[in-house]
Amino acid sequence: MRLLLDLGNTRLKWALQAQSDGWLARGAVDWQEDPAAALVSAWTGLPRPEQMIAASVVDAAREAQVAAVAERLFARAPTWLRTPAHACGVRNAYAEPQRLGVDRFLAMVAAHADGRAPCVLAGVGTALTLDALAADGRHLGGLIAPGPRLMQQSLLDATARVRPERPGEIVELADNTADAVASGCWQAAAALVERFATRSAARFGTTPALILGGGDAAPLLPLLSLPAGLSQDGVLRGLAVWANAQ
Repeated sequence: MRLLLDLGNTRLKWALQAQSDGWLARGAVDWQEDPAAALVSAWTGLPRPEQMIAASVVDAAREAQVAAVAERLFARAPTWLRTPAHACGVRNAYAEPQRLGVDRFLAMVAAHADGRAPCVLAGVGTALTLDALAADGRHLGGLIAPGPRLMQQSLLDATARVRPERPGEIVELADNTADAVASGCWQAAAALVERFATRSAARFGTTPALILGGGDAAPLLPLLSLPAGLSQDGVLRGLAVWANAQ
């Protein structure tokens, strides 16, 4: 039995894996909460896992918090997976492999294991990440930009007069500041995803599958003019594939 952990910028997601696939239990904790207390509440009563495998894009202090809860409840420390040059049929494009976010690598591992390559993977969260994965598992590279919500917040933080009084709605043509800010940022994200997918198709010589994951994938999906699908728990599923291969 394994406890798989995905420490993202906004939330920690976890899943208890009882067999080679499928979750026995799962959950998520927002970093804005008291994460240690939330994890104690969520994990108390779970069977003691034989393994704990974690992927993290957060700072060492938050990793230490999670490790302390694991030691307290299970007397077991997580194994922290750092991005390799290649694993599970996926070959990292980065010259310094460890600098590719482990979440991006594991999402590609999950897509490759599902037989979805060639594909473009868009991670839509605090950051908007884009990666091109060839059918043979070669990572061709990617892009990183602010996610649509971070884009909005950055705009508000950097301007004196852009101060909408309410959350904006996403429209084609806005007639007020709130909608203009929200629509501009979400449509900018959609446009970047479409451009990356279109340019990647030329590299692949075929139309790749476009797969969206992350906390803001669902609201971005209807803004795209290209066919696309949603991926649930890509990082956790990639961790499971990696663990099964060991």
